[in-house]
Amino acid sequence: MHWADVAAQALAHKSDTHVVSTGITPSGEFHIGHLREILTGDIIARAAKDAGLAVDFVFIIDSADPLRKVYDFLGPEYEQFVGNQLGAIPAPKEDGNPDWERFNDEGWTYANHFLEPFLKALEEIGVQPRLIDNLESYRSGRFTELSKKACDHADDIREAIERISGRELPDGWFPWSPLNSRGGLDKVRVTGYEYPLVHWEDEYGESGSSDLTKGEGKLPWRIDWPAKWGWIGVTCEAFGKDHGAAGGSYSTGREIVKILGHEPPHPLVYEWISLKGQGAMSSSAGNTIGPIEALRLVPPEILRLLVAKSKPNKAIEFDTGMGLVILADEFERLAARDFQHELANDELSRRQRVQIEDAAGAMKMATVVSGQDVKATAVTFRHLALLAQTKKNDDDVWGSLQASGAIQEKTPQLQDRLNRMRYWIQSSHFPDEMRINILTEPNATLLGTLNEVERRILKALTVSLNTCIWDTGAIGACIPQSAKDLDESPRSAFKVAYAALMGSEKGPRLAPILAEIDRDEILQLLNACVIVLEE
Repeated sequence: MHWADVAAQALAHKSDTHVVSTGITPSGEFHIGHLREILTGDIIARAAKDAGLAVDFVFIIDSADPLRKVYDFLGPEYEQFVGNQLGAIPAPKEDGNPDWERFNDEGWTYANHFLEPFLKALEEIGVQPRLIDNLESYRSGRFTELSKKACDHADDIREAIERISGRELPDGWFPWSPLNSRGGLDKVRVTGYEYPLVHWEDEYGESGSSDLTKGEGKLPWRIDWPAKWGWIGVTCEAFGKDHGAAGGSYSTGREIVKILGHEPPHPLVYEWISLKGQGAMSSSAGNTIGPIEALRLVPPEILRLLVAKSKPNKAIEFDTGMGLVILADEFERLAARDFQHELANDELSRRQRVQIEDAAGAMKMATVVSGQDVKATAVTFRHLALLAQTKKNDDDVWGSLQASGAIQEKTPQLQDRLNRMRYWIQSSHFPDEMRINILTEPNATLLGTLNEVERRILKALTVSLNTCIWDTGAIGACIPQSAKDLDESPRSAFKVAYAALMGSEKGPRLAPILAEIDRDEILQLLNACVIVLEE
């Protein structure tokens, strides 16, 4: 079975009704690493529904969390908001400083600013969870009952955290963090508790009382998480390996939630997504690529496949260059397979059957619309990249594909992929090894390095290309033959061709590229190169 079906089967043994939860703190720009969490939850929820379970899939926006520091993308005015809740402070403008006008007129917050583009990406990628705003949940009283239980059992919770985490909590620790006189969650000390009030003093010389029923503060993270499990009724949650480590927040949370009167959810720990050559993604460090940017490069089902085909405990390296081309072409190959027909083969080994079932399950979960069939386009991303670079007009792209028999007609799916491919080619993400750069005039400097034999090959190649059939096969044979006819190495012909046509010593395969360019345009450039050498 696919890994999500295994998780769904485990849930089915416990109950017919489930709440699958994910959550993210909107402290900065979201990146595709965040997509792994919410897509993992979405895929589990789909598998559970397919298994006949009633599932509520929720996404918790941790807007009650504090701004921890002035990140590099923020202006100096944010120093005043360090420690304040993300859903209660203004969003940044382009210069990085607070947008007070929009905050005062529309209530547009820091959390809104970073959350909005992520929600748009989720819509495009087919993820439609029920949203739960954590700050609003505190303010509306949804945490009240469990916050009271936490405060009433402060000693029990303290003992559990210290025993399981192996760290000693500071004197004066209390399972509620009140807002101080400046609206922050730090620089404040609890001085007493009489439900519903937690009394406090802060470092600014002020004192006051925090009302649990009004959410004038929040539970510390290690208690906030299990409290959410409790009042929401979470039965399954995907979370990163940091939370799943021994002594981590899940270890303490599953005991604290029982103190609060509830049961812990079924855990599913996932590994990080890292950027190739750059390590784990970090919003605060700027080591990211956002989901909106990623979706400009490839269709959403390909990003879904990235997560669906990898078991959660396997790290994913995201490569916006050749790795993404390989992934996209893998998607096309999988979409063209008839998995049911393959599985009907009684001679399959157990290993072969598991591999087919895993691939089928991954493609099922890669669809943007659950239950929708995925259709192959019969056009690889490599070939589409070639056409997008050699054909400036979209109609010429479709004409080439129709002439080769690859497609019968243009489809909305193909047009969408071509649009994304053109954006990808113009971006810094496009792999250099696939970038096509046919010269518009000879590179005299490079041509000057050719020896006498190579110059003779250039003249022979020009004559040969003038008469050969203009298709990939014929051109691919013509280039090395121009050297063989002179009893020279075929490698020399390719060196000459790259120098004359691309101004480089090597590059992508020439034959398929030239076949998509007008013959006269290529011959005109080669003749110009010959003239340069004769001058």
